[in-house]
Amino acid sequence: MSGEGWVTFRRVRVGLLVAVLAVVLLWAWNDVRRRKARTEWKQTVQVALVLLRRGAVDPASMAELKARTRELEARLAQEMARHRGTSEPVPFAFTVYGPIDVGAPPPRPTGDELGALAKHAWDSWQYFRDVDQRAAVEWRAADSRIYLVLQAPASEGKKTVEGQSEQGGRVGSVEVELDSSMVDFALFVAAHELFHTLGATDKYDALGRARVPDGLPEPDRAPLYPQAAAEIMARNRVVAPGNERPPDTLAELSVGPATAREIGWLSATPP
Repeated sequence: MSGEGWVTFRRVRVGLLVAVLAVVLLWAWNDVRRRKARTEWKQTVQVALVLLRRGAVDPASMAELKARTRELEARLAQEMARHRGTSEPVPFAFTVYGPIDVGAPPPRPTGDELGALAKHAWDSWQYFRDVDQRAAVEWRAADSRIYLVLQAPASEGKKTVEGQSEQGGRVGSVEVELDSSMVDFALFVAAHELFHTLGATDKYDALGRARVPDGLPEPDRAPLYPQAAAEIMARNRVVAPGNERPPDTLAELSVGPATAREIGWLSATPP
């Protein structure tokens, strides 16, 4: 290649790299802007609730879970109105997809080092891309996506629910042993993970107990106990110091002032 041809080649190559970088930066800026707009509450946050089925799961419980998402929408609207004086626009709209069958739950990180986190990000992207395609999820229209991995209870005793999500991101997941007794609690935990994607932080300690006062939906209540509901980011309803229990229904879901400030329902600085 002549000297002039080599210069032209380099210019074209640099031009292409600059163009690619510009596209990536524009996409990243637009994504950050859209994520920030979710907590300005000028429009309804669109949530894709994707049901993933592992093995045989009670069809009646799945049908009830789908139906109860409307109650979850209503309960969250009531909580926004309690803090802001209005539920307009409606804070959340859930679109349910699935169920689709999966052989494994979403990947979990195996460590905190950069390589492990990068591998987890790649594995998660592949996993969710596959289920989104099979469930026909309109992911471009979704402000947040929450995946419920459903399986039959392992026993008649205690049933488990576990969740993970991107703090301030777009994706969360919940693994639940589902029967009719777990429908509302599964949706409670799904809402917990949804609030993580909006920037809310956990309000419980290393032992899983609600932190006082941030883990209480009514920290100024007198007398303080029992609390009438469970703070969404603490999960349990505190009935007395050292005594708390999971909520029974979505009617016990509440958003405390600390969480309301984190997601923009209240001003960042308490009065």
